[in-house]
Amino acid sequence: MIALINPNTSAATTASMLRIAKEAAGPGIRIEGLTAPFGAPLITTPAALARAAEAVVALAPQLRAARAVLIAAFGDPGLSALRDLLAVPVTGLAEAGMREAAQGGRRFAVVTTTPDLRDGIAATAVAYGHDRFLGTWTTPGDPVALTSDAAALATALAAACARAVDAGAEAIVIGGGPLAEAARQLAPTSHVPLIEPLPAAVRLSVARCKERPLR
Repeated sequence: MIALINPNTSAATTASMLRIAKEAAGPGIRIEGLTAPFGAPLITTPAALARAAEAVVALAPQLRAARAVLIAAFGDPGLSALRDLLAVPVTGLAEAGMREAAQGGRRFAVVTTTPDLRDGIAATAVAYGHDRFLGTWTTPGDPVALTSDAAALATALAAACARAVDAGAEAIVIGGGPLAEAARQLAPTSHVPLIEPLPAAVRLSVARCKERPLR
């Protein structure tokens, strides 16, 4: 079983991500979702991300049956701490998304809705050793309002993707678990490879578990 942790408090977001993750995993692999017991319904600031890391770690006692853990927020909150606590693979959205985007030495960008997390995303790219990271392009306006309007969200993300491509991006990661539906919608029409980090994280989790039978 792969445990998918939603580090925000939205059960609806957990359900949406769980559906996409199950589709990516395919038959024979069980994925179960857990929602952060406290924190923010949408992670938009460094303080909320730090609080989300605490919530992820608080879920550790519920992960005993997991053969792998997937942290489904782009800041990978709590990843290092869970790796210290658990003996199973722990994979993060940013980790997996950036890894796929950087394949072949591609210059890549992150597109997301949270400008206050831009510095943290840059630090994450450095921590994972990505020297071809071009930067983060964000949508305008309030992230909470934007993510509540699917059509407006897709339009705003597409415009940000276009700006990233104009700046030289050869691949784009849509940065955020709650943006998984929008990423899926945009991928077929993107002019460069558009990485959906949630399916990427599922693929990486499964690959890390291939020597361990999943149940």
